[in-house]
Amino acid sequence: MSKTSNGNFFEDFRVGQEFRHATPRTLTEADAALNVALYGSRFAVNSSDEFARAIGLPRAPLDDLLVFHVVIGKTVPDISLNAVANLGYAEFRWGVPVYPGDTLSAKSTVLGLRENSNKTSGVVWVRSTGVNQKGEMVLDYVRWVMVHKRDPQAPVQPVVVPKTAPSVKPEDLVVPAGLSIAGYDDGAAGSSHRWEDYAPGERIDHVSGMTVEDSDHMFSTRLYQNTARVHFDAYAGKQTRFGRRLAYGGHVISLMRALSFNGLANGFRVAAFNAGSHVGPTFGGDTIYAWSEVLESAPLPGRADVGALRIRSIATKDCPCGDWPGKGADGKYHPAVVLDLDYWVLMPRRLG
Repeated sequence: MSKTSNGNFFEDFRVGQEFRHATPRTLTEADAALNVALYGSRFAVNSSDEFARAIGLPRAPLDDLLVFHVVIGKTVPDISLNAVANLGYAEFRWGVPVYPGDTLSAKSTVLGLRENSNKTSGVVWVRSTGVNQKGEMVLDYVRWVMVHKRDPQAPVQPVVVPKTAPSVKPEDLVVPAGLSIAGYDDGAAGSSHRWEDYAPGERIDHVSGMTVEDSDHMFSTRLYQNTARVHFDAYAGKQTRFGRRLAYGGHVISLMRALSFNGLANGFRVAAFNAGSHVGPTFGGDTIYAWSEVLESAPLPGRADVGALRIRSIATKDCPCGDWPGKGADGKYHPAVVLDLDYWVLMPRRLG
């Protein structure tokens, strides 16, 4: 009997199947520093203990997307080791902040299955939950991923496509305990634009681009213990339709978030993803640009000091975003689009 695992293929999944993922991970200040080195994120609350304490937090929390990467990474060996591609997200909600010294673990439940018409792969829907050492939820989400079949002739389970909510309700967003905006420093944060200054329909070109090096996305897959072959195995990558390694989709999300600082610097916390699609592949050598549109501005129950902005961000490769590349009148995406993400951020309100 083999003591190694080749991961699960599409025909191995069953609706209702549960996974307790291996390798809990204790995060440290080194993880925070490496995350900045990879993406260059400049949000003050994650960069400065003094800034975080001024708004009622015990110290600088770890980047919300660092938590995302670690929890996703835990699930890969069981869910997406044999992925063709990650396809989308829904009902994605952050819980309590994560600080250096916290230990994260994850579990997943299979929600749905649908074989593709080519019989060589299928789509798997899962709900995954990450918790800290106290059992507190740090991240809860649904994602769907296309997974190879081991044997195209293997029988599969009946089709089940789960229905997901179109968005996370503002009242379900988690505001960190103790947060108080009274001490929020616009100058230190890098912007004077607060919640009231943004209006639905407003578009923001984040201007700058960032080139993805093969060494960057390879390092990120190792850092987050993401073992999906499509990202780190160059030899296996030659056998795919792309003929090369595919950059991890979360890598592009973090680049988009870092670029969004220019225009959304006071969006200090990513609170939820409503929906998201990795529209196209990204490879080493591609340069990522981004633009955002404000979809909704929502007050939060019982909070006069912080509000939520619903943002749709589009990331492109090798295409500056001054012309707002996205979907055309025919419903098709501009060929440069690689990411379309609908999400909530928390932002300080003007007091008084």
